[in-house]
Amino acid sequence: MKTISVSLKKKAGSEDLPTPKYATSGSSGMDLYADVEGEIELSPGDIKLVSAGFYLSLPEGYEAEIRPRSGLALKHGISLVNTPGTIDSDYRGLVSLIMINHGKDTFRIKRGDRIAQMVIKEVIKAVVDITEELDETVRAGGGFGHTGR
Repeated sequence: MKTISVSLKKKAGSEDLPTPKYATSGSSGMDLYADVEGEIELSPGDIKLVSAGFYLSLPEGYEAEIRPRSGLALKHGISLVNTPGTIDSDYRGLVSLIMINHGKDTFRIKRGDRIAQMVIKEVIKAVVDITEELDETVRAGGGFGHTGR
């Protein structure tokens, strides 16, 4: 398994929160924790920006993807608006999550709750070549959900 070094700086006042960590040896995502004062309410349909309480420095050639927690999605309809969120290697701002409540009930986010997960991924850069024609495929120009069958 490949490992890289990632630098993390906690936001002032967030030292009490756990550092992002893998829950098990097989986890691909690190748990992120809510940096809120006491608790906040996320009513059905609400969108709120929630701090994860840290800043991140990734090596060039890597990104961090911020993903919803499947348990929160299944049990409460809680997700991220821009899933997955992307943290680029040159971003140094506060890591925050754009959370949404798709559920039927108000959801309370308490300080230190696990609210998302972060996956570190290697980035592949594409070189775009302009061409007059594209190669043929079975699907060709079939629209969304169309597999040519």
